[in-house]
Amino acid sequence: MSDSALLQELRWKKFPVLNDGFVCLVDVMGDDSSIVQAARVSYGEGTKKVSDDRTLIRYLMRHRHTTPFEMAEIKILVRVPMDCWRQWVRHRTANINEYSTRYSVAIDAAQETEPDHWRTQATSNRQGSDGVLPPDLGQQLTASEQALLEQTRKVYEERLAAGVSREQARKDLPLSTYTEAYWKVDLHNLFHFLALRMDSHAQEEIRLYASTIGHQIVKPLFPVAWEAFEDYRLEGGTLSRLERGVIQRLTAQGGAAGKAPPYSQDDFMAVQDATWQGLTRSRERDECRAKLVDLGLVVPLEAQ
Repeated sequence: MSDSALLQELRWKKFPVLNDGFVCLVDVMGDDSSIVQAARVSYGEGTKKVSDDRTLIRYLMRHRHTTPFEMAEIKILVRVPMDCWRQWVRHRTANINEYSTRYSVAIDAAQETEPDHWRTQATSNRQGSDGVLPPDLGQQLTASEQALLEQTRKVYEERLAAGVSREQARKDLPLSTYTEAYWKVDLHNLFHFLALRMDSHAQEEIRLYASTIGHQIVKPLFPVAWEAFEDYRLEGGTLSRLERGVIQRLTAQGGAAGKAPPYSQDDFMAVQDATWQGLTRSRERDECRAKLVDLGLVVPLEAQ
């Protein structure tokens, strides 16, 4: 498919998210070639082979040379619940114009929760969730949510009918109310947003929006840059100085003892960094352990 045909297909196509949200492409400036063009400006036009373009883009991503990715931009329209939007706008590197409930009547839609989607509070992470509540309790919560949404909308519309100003009538609308906004961002900052919000630790609702933007819009428009982003950011990882030290000591000790990976938790604890020793809980140590488990160097806790 040609670039123009692809753009024609994607523009204004609404990709659904949650029960009534969506994301859609409004406009795009640039493509993969815009990135390499910007990178090569210092020494002229240079080679134009696609294979060379891919090599250069991957080099730029791998070594975090960010400015060439800033030469491409996308503008999207989103419909998103207000509480999710609050997390979104913490990324202050985009241009935003949002639907105003001072000028217009609030959108008559709110995020609704299915009975099997009520999540429990995580015990190890104050800002996260973990697991779901029992179905019978979920049914009750969904029913009470529906009643609350209907009541707050009724109160809002009664205020408007009574002549209350829109800016004041809106004050008791729930955060689940949908808002809409134009969001324009360059590719570098978009990748940063997606790396954080597609991560498994991000809240599920914004993760769904980020994944939809990434897979449905960014990937087809910037296939080479997206491949590099997946390889080096989404599916890649980093090792700190402390973590590299643990690996070096772990493999050296294991080799001296005639052991092959994966090593036990006791082996890991024996070579932990000195700054973690004596700590009952250490998030840094836990994150190091998780990386080594993922690399196949340490046995998972639940497997011991």
